[in-house]
Amino acid sequence: MSGFSAQWLALREPADCRARNGGVRAAALALFAGRGAASLVDLGCGSGSNLRALAEFLPARQTWRLVDHDKALLEAARAALTAWAESAHSDAGGALHLVKGGKSITAHFVCADLADALEGVLAGDIDLVTAAAFFDLVAAPWIKTFCAALAARQLPLYTVLTYDGIEQWSPPHPADAAMLAAFHAHQAGDKGFGPAAGPQALSILSQAFRDAGWMVTTGQSPWRLGADDAKLIAMLAEGSAGAVRETGKVAPGDIASWLAARRGAGAAVIGHEDFFARPTI
Repeated sequence: MSGFSAQWLALREPADCRARNGGVRAAALALFAGRGAASLVDLGCGSGSNLRALAEFLPARQTWRLVDHDKALLEAARAALTAWAESAHSDAGGALHLVKGGKSITAHFVCADLADALEGVLAGDIDLVTAAAFFDLVAAPWIKTFCAALAARQLPLYTVLTYDGIEQWSPPHPADAAMLAAFHAHQAGDKGFGPAAGPQALSILSQAFRDAGWMVTTGQSPWRLGADDAKLIAMLAEGSAGAVRETGKVAPGDIASWLAARRGAGAAVIGHEDFFARPTI
């Protein structure tokens, strides 16, 4: 899969935390009501933001399998989690043992390409599979294969911050519609799994699990960015403009004009959705 920088992931983490849908999170974490331990697999873990966001809501003893294809991001996750925890130490096998807010957390770091290593990643005792900002980057056939693998193992899925294609920038710019269409065209490119599902990812996930008879819970989790998010807005605009340039679908002058306006945009809403699916009891 195409990678993301640790800098970008750190910049977006506060916006991600604000955006997460509390109702969907409550539905997912109800799995652990009355339980003393939890075992999770986090796909495309990046720098470990999902663990940091969910640890306080989970049982006192937690085991996480953090999976990413990028060794540098796994090292960034180890460093970020060590800094986040109240205490941290690594054992001889490379697992990281953390204490935070009364929780005892063990993190295992797995470098794997999910395009062809799914079976091994999902092996063993697992209570919940998680992901963040992941499924819009993978291909529809892979999503269907993944859903079938979870259904066969009866493994619930909780994934957050999947891009839904909605963007509202303030103030408006004449090139907004053309830029968004071109960005979606770029996003549909191959990120290592085949043509990416982009904003259709959640509908593919929902249909696959409903076809399997599972219960599905969804909720919006948009970024609502304002003056305090100026650095994120600027970096987001730069990334979007760079992607659009690669498509050749928007005139260079229009891209430049849009980018000049968007670097200092006063506000932006970037749409995402959160999703939870579990077998019907």
